[in-house]
Amino acid sequence: MMPSQDGLSTTGDNLLQPPDQTRGSTRNRTRQSSPARKLGMTRRQKDRRDFKENENPEEKEKRHKEQELKPLYKELLYTIIHKLGKPASAEVFTDNQLHQYIREAFSMAEDEHQSLTEKVQDTEPPVYCLMATVKEAKGILGKDISGFSDPYCLLTILEDEKESKTRRSRPKPRKAVVKDAVSDEEVYTTDTKKQTLNPIWNQTFVLEFEGTAGASFHMEMWDRDEEVSLAQKLEEIRTNFHGLRRMIKDAKKLKGEDDFLGNIVLRLKDLHCTEDNWYVLEPRTETYPDRGQCHLQLKFTHKERDGTLSAGRSAYVNYCGILQQFVQSHISKQQGSGPWKGDLCGEGQTLLELYATQNDLSPFLQDLAKWVAYSKLYQSLEVDSSLLLQQLTSIEYHWHQQELPYQQKQELGDSLHGFLQYGLCLVAKYRDIFPPTQDANPRLHTLLRILSQICKTRAFQKLNPAQFDLHDEVNDAVHSGTQEWFSIKKGLHQPMTKDLTETVSALSRLIGEVQEDIKHNKDSWNRVFVSAVQVDVFTIVYQKLDSLLAGEVRDILNQMEGKMEQSLANGLFPLYLSLQAIHKDKAFLQKRVQLLELTNFHEGFRDALPYWLNKAFSTTQDRVERAVQVDQLQPLQSGMAPIKHSSSAVDLVACVQPICQLWEQLSWPDPEEAFMLMVKLTEDVCKIVVNYCRILKERVRELSENSDHSSAVNKLCVVVNDLEHLRSVLTRLPQQLNWAGLRERTRHVIGDPQFHNVLPSQLQHAQGVLSREIRSALETVGRKLNSDIETYVRSMSTRRRLPSKSTEDAVVPLMKYLEKELQYMNENLVQENFNSLLTPLWTNSIRTLYQVATQQKQEGGLMVFCQRLQYTLQCLEQCFYAEGNGLPLETLHTDDYKTLKSHLTHNSLNCGQLIEKFLDRKVWEQKVYSGEKYGAVTLIASYRRSDLRLRVEVLNAANLLPMDSNGSSDPFVQLCLEPHHVFPEVEPRTTQIKNCDLNPLFDEAFEFMVSVEQCQAAGACLVVTVLDYDTLRTDDFEGEAFLALKAVPGVGGGPGYQADPSPAQIRLPLMHPKPNDDSILKLLESRRGEREAQVFVKKRRQREKQSQEEKQ
Repeated sequence: MMPSQDGLSTTGDNLLQPPDQTRGSTRNRTRQSSPARKLGMTRRQKDRRDFKENENPEEKEKRHKEQELKPLYKELLYTIIHKLGKPASAEVFTDNQLHQYIREAFSMAEDEHQSLTEKVQDTEPPVYCLMATVKEAKGILGKDISGFSDPYCLLTILEDEKESKTRRSRPKPRKAVVKDAVSDEEVYTTDTKKQTLNPIWNQTFVLEFEGTAGASFHMEMWDRDEEVSLAQKLEEIRTNFHGLRRMIKDAKKLKGEDDFLGNIVLRLKDLHCTEDNWYVLEPRTETYPDRGQCHLQLKFTHKERDGTLSAGRSAYVNYCGILQQFVQSHISKQQGSGPWKGDLCGEGQTLLELYATQNDLSPFLQDLAKWVAYSKLYQSLEVDSSLLLQQLTSIEYHWHQQELPYQQKQELGDSLHGFLQYGLCLVAKYRDIFPPTQDANPRLHTLLRILSQICKTRAFQKLNPAQFDLHDEVNDAVHSGTQEWFSIKKGLHQPMTKDLTETVSALSRLIGEVQEDIKHNKDSWNRVFVSAVQVDVFTIVYQKLDSLLAGEVRDILNQMEGKMEQSLANGLFPLYLSLQAIHKDKAFLQKRVQLLELTNFHEGFRDALPYWLNKAFSTTQDRVERAVQVDQLQPLQSGMAPIKHSSSAVDLVACVQPICQLWEQLSWPDPEEAFMLMVKLTEDVCKIVVNYCRILKERVRELSENSDHSSAVNKLCVVVNDLEHLRSVLTRLPQQLNWAGLRERTRHVIGDPQFHNVLPSQLQHAQGVLSREIRSALETVGRKLNSDIETYVRSMSTRRRLPSKSTEDAVVPLMKYLEKELQYMNENLVQENFNSLLTPLWTNSIRTLYQVATQQKQEGGLMVFCQRLQYTLQCLEQCFYAEGNGLPLETLHTDDYKTLKSHLTHNSLNCGQLIEKFLDRKVWEQKVYSGEKYGAVTLIASYRRSDLRLRVEVLNAANLLPMDSNGSSDPFVQLCLEPHHVFPEVEPRTTQIKNCDLNPLFDEAFEFMVSVEQCQAAGACLVVTVLDYDTLRTDDFEGEAFLALKAVPGVGGGPGYQADPSPAQIRLPLMHPKPNDDSILKLLESRRGEREAQVFVKKRRQREKQSQEEKQ
């Protein structure tokens, strides 16, 4: 806390002067620079001429005790000796306890206490008084004819002896004892309230008495009766028949006698110091027991107290001193237990209550004294500020209820003024006094509320006629405090030398302090100021510090003009970041009435920008080179998901990341310059990536010099993974650098073509370098694998090995090799690179197999050889497919694969299978053949399972070609079941010859004894051949048709199929074969050692020669 401010009165010598002596006060002075320049100080400064500036502290304390404390101590001793009534607290304290308390509170020695006690006992005692205030009554009896009463009250204090003597002297019991008990001077009478049952008096009387023992307070209420005319009484009777009975009763009593309404008797020794209660009016008889209630306020006071105790000082001034001393003593005993919250011990509260009541101090004066004492203690001791709010609320309440004396009124005004002045001083230094903590913020909030409450009170507005705006005063206090705080911080961070580097470092530290202060104002203090006094302290502080900082930064940058170098630029970078963070906080300003001076602060750092970029690039490049130098090109096998790239790839990403962070940190405001900055950063990243590829290749070459081939391949795989990882990092670079956000910022200054041509082209170039290096490495790995695969395939296909091993055994070495190599590649290559390796490896494997397969001569042993290659192809396909984990089927089934598979499939079949395949294809051609270019033949075919007979009826032929010179033909039909190895015993059948007829009608039936299994065999078909009969030459070929036996009714179906179905009529177009256009025939033709193949081929070649297809 700051030192106590003068202006709170403690002695009678310092009371206010009358109004005519205060005209020259500071209330009307001109506006000053202090926080309290609008506060009119209406009190004179305390006269200190009797104080010696160089006085000994012990003498000063002794004199203070004699002049200040002992008078107050005697007042308290006097109060204890002559105490009246019970205190408000439930606990009752003896005189010894009260003496012990004040001794400790005033630090009095035993001898001092005894001496002062004897002096007080020798003083004149006071006059004991009971101050009784009759407030009002309710529900009293109506004694008049009208049903109302004219009540008044009699008040006195009677001792027990007087009361009993009065009763004995009366001839008969009376309803009251006040009348005739004491003299009229000792009886106090209130005003008479006419015609009411709820009278209101609000009259106060002071009743003196000698002692509380045996004394009682008496209050009687009477209805005053006055003589009225007969006419008035008759009128009352006419309007109120109830008054008739009252009139008869009045006739019985003496003329002019008042009616008794009730009384209240209270023993003085049972009363508290102050009483404020409703009391029941007691009857003397049981006629009317319910007589209503009366509201009384009672208080024991002193009159004619000895004035020598405190040298004539007023009771109010003494009360202030006693209260302050009690509080100081209480706080000193509770040091370290937190702020004092206003609670005194029971002895202190009792003494304050006794002294206030004995001296008739009103609650307003007591609250005023507490405010004066607490507000003064707040400036020197740790007092809970909420106490001041409570006292302000009480003063505001009493201000409307009671008028203060002139001196106290002026003291209240000066106290409020002084506290406002002190509070504004605290506000100016709020950073130091109220740090941004959970404990300090509530104290600052309460202080501001107190200042606001003071300005809102009627007392302050009445006592301070000068115009005063708390909002403006707080603004000015914050302004001046911020200026002072900045000056202090600037002095603390003043550079020791004139070296520019030291100057920049000092400014950077100062800006750091400012940045922290702005943060505290935004996050902590602003809420307190806005909530309490509606002052946006953040905006005030921000604008002030913005102006102060701008001036400092301009001065430093002007000194550095033309002297920029790397070391200075390095020191400016944290300064730039701090200024940027401060400037970003402008978004939290509630209002801006002026342009901020730091708005274009970045312009002063243009000269340092190239140095910042150069440092980021060179630092990153050095880190990358060191990372590659220590890289052993081993995959980082760690965690649940193993990392397949080496340490340098991870380090490279970490090294490049600061360049991306540099872009975010700079946040360069100028759009066009920001684009050029982005181009430079992207270029630097691409350079680092390309350089990484170069030094990584050198590193793998260095590590592979003295290692075996397998180890070199392993390191090459790691290199491929490193490059792939780096390529993925480059792919994410536009998102990391936020190209999209930059595009929006530069749209009005940079065209789309320029933007998209510059930045993406740099990235594409770097990615192209990576892709080429990846392909080169994969090709190196693939060449070794392809060479080994070719060796295994050729070794497996050697003819001399054919009889020694089965097909499965011959393939085992190749598959084991592939399984081992591919498993290693899969484990050590990332998925993208592994797939990139698999695709060319598969293509080369297919090419190798095809070369081996086509290099073999068409001679014996070819079928077994192709069967082995076919099995090899199947194994390779399964290996590369890997149950869906390898290459997809659409990638595997290329055109080369299909060609190879077809070639191997055909060459792996025996003669019978080839013939069956040939016939199946002919049946398929028959189905898809359209038109009757060479005519058609109509058949009826059926198969009876009951007797295993195939019945074929040749009905006719139509639209045959004329084969003779006369323009006609002599057709006949030949029926033959094929293939021969399925129907070896079935002979061909022939119809009769129809001469000179192109649409012959045969109508002949033929039956073949064949089994169902034969008819359902592969390639089983009926070959229908139409020939032209020639006598001297070979019959001419009209055409042929193929009917699959499975399509004949009775052949197809399961066991439950109908045994003898109805025959079906079938019309078959005639076809001519295409000469030398069948690969199966060529393959059969090559198998010269197999008679069936040669016979079949000879027959088909003959048909091709007779075919007219080539002539079309």
